[in-house]
Amino acid sequence: MEAVGEGTILPPGVELNGSAMIAPGLSCGVCAACLRGDDMLCRDYKVMGHACDGTAATQVMVPAANLLPIPGNWDFEQAAAFPLVFLTAWEMLVHKANLKPGETVLIWGGSSGVGSAAIQLVKFLGGHAIAVVGNQMKAVKCWELGAEHVIVRDIQDVAIKVKELTQKRGVDLVFEHTGAASWATSVASVARGGRIVTCGATTGREITLDLRSLFARQLTFLGSYMGRREHLWTLLGHIQRNPTNPPFRPVIDRVFNLADYPEAQRHLEAGQGFGKVVCRV
Repeated sequence: MEAVGEGTILPPGVELNGSAMIAPGLSCGVCAACLRGDDMLCRDYKVMGHACDGTAATQVMVPAANLLPIPGNWDFEQAAAFPLVFLTAWEMLVHKANLKPGETVLIWGGSSGVGSAAIQLVKFLGGHAIAVVGNQMKAVKCWELGAEHVIVRDIQDVAIKVKELTQKRGVDLVFEHTGAASWATSVASVARGGRIVTCGATTGREITLDLRSLFARQLTFLGSYMGRREHLWTLLGHIQRNPTNPPFRPVIDRVFNLADYPEAQRHLEAGQGFGKVVCRV
């Protein structure tokens, strides 16, 4: 961190000329939602790199409230890969879906940044993760992260396999972020009284829904977008309690130099990686 504005108060553990992580959600800081801690509900909320410039740059300017200390044994690549996906996954699993120990969670896109974070968090929270991936190589890595079962969608019918693994009951919670292509299967895979929490629409935003299934099976649908900035401090606290063997960590697929940003984008769009793609400044 190179400079701060006059009168700026830095968060605990963050120092001028030191290193810091960036919470990627920007809000006004003064509205009712921000003042009660629901910064992601601010009318002016935006995610860096989406509705405003991101961090594919040598210098960026952010509010001091968006800075967090980097765990002592982490490098810059880990710090870059951590905040967005773990904040999103924690908000979905804990704040929105209220995941309880012993519950079973179907996680779509287990090889993605947010999916790999969700697998680890479900295990940490005492749940049972069933991950969905595209090939066997990705399946092995999901098992290594803590998934109890992995479904390879190209060779297995996801809904049928879920029913088999849960003795026909279905999962308690579906962690959904892929959108139209997986929505019908998500509804078919969730148990009576279960929940589906979603944060994305990668494969399309238009879905169909039989309302009779919604009310007769007493399902709950939850929308989630990023999460409370304070959740990042909660996550850091869990890491700092055991810094040499943290309960979860960001998964990095490849690291590119910033000059190779177009190549990094093509690699990401190819969908063959596992975890986050990072550009080194």
